[in-house]
Amino acid sequence: MYLLDQIILFFISFVANLFSAFSGGGAGLVQLPALIFLGLPFAQALATHKLATVALGIGATVRHMRESSLERRFALFMLVAGIPGVVIGASLILQVPDRTAQVALGILTAGLGIYSVFRQDFGQYYQPLHRDIRGYVLGGLGLFLIGILNGSLTSGTGLFVTLWLIGWFGLDYRRAVAYTLVLVGMFWNGAGALTLGLLGDIQWAWLPALLLGSLLGGYAGAHLSIVKGNRWIKRVFEVVTLLVGLKLITG
Repeated sequence: MYLLDQIILFFISFVANLFSAFSGGGAGLVQLPALIFLGLPFAQALATHKLATVALGIGATVRHMRESSLERRFALFMLVAGIPGVVIGASLILQVPDRTAQVALGILTAGLGIYSVFRQDFGQYYQPLHRDIRGYVLGGLGLFLIGILNGSLTSGTGLFVTLWLIGWFGLDYRRAVAYTLVLVGMFWNGAGALTLGLLGDIQWAWLPALLLGSLLGGYAGAHLSIVKGNRWIKRVFEVVTLLVGLKLITG
């Protein structure tokens, strides 16, 4: 049974992270509920999930770095703005579970997907915006707030980062997904996993299969996003946001 469990965990992790790497978020839609269904308490499942998704960021980084599409200063800005929020959110979730906030987030997530459906040109072209001091301050505040959600909630917050990078900073889907996968997947989730691991518990025995699935799924999804381009990413993003939104609403 142990070997069968590892195979099941690998398959779940690979599929979840493949779609997450393609669309720019949403791995928790499949992976976290699966960990709970297989017997982990919520807090332990969340900590284990967060740590496993770090491998998603590593796999995506390996693929995206070959394209050299990331600006180092902008990447550093995302880390400085977002990680403090992640740590705060991860510290709060173990003390204050909030079903109302989860439902509200689900409605907002689904709404963003619907918005993208009706905006045919959304995220299709790279048109840098708000690159002055005011723009970075407000943009950083947005990333900080999303970081709190990333640390405290389970699904969909990577999608928020992707949308924020497109809507506020003018990135196209391909660039926004690359930043989300590398910085949120590896560093934000790493900070969240470390915080949750210190405050809670991680199921170490399940990690080998989850990490391998996340690593390979992240690489494969990043490759698809590069090969298929903005139009395909936009469509997959819309499907994932609607599914994540429904999942958060229904629990």
